Amino acid sequence: MWALEAYVLKLLKDTILEQEKQTKLVNLLQSWIDEEKDTILEQEKQTKLVNLLQSWIDEEDEQEQKETGEYLIEALDQDRLSERPLFPAHLKGVTW
Repeated sequence: MWALEAYVLKLLKDTILEQEKQTKLVNLLQSWIDEEKDTILEQEKQTKLVNLLQSWIDEEDEQEQKETGEYLIEALDQDRLSERPLFPAHLKGVTW
């Protein structure tokens, strides 16, 4: 009689331990899945950002770039402590 009870208790214990192992495995797998989802979402965000930046680069407006460059050169030359221009006109195309 005691042997049967001991056997049943051992089976019960083994079953509980197996269930705990399975629960830990499921939790581990769920954690891994969550991390992978986060990684995929982050990669998708990065891809969208790269695509946006690339679209800005591809939208070349040569005239706008030229005007911006001229404005920057003028602004830098005006705000100098020295009378000597940072971008002298006679060196345009030679050094800058």
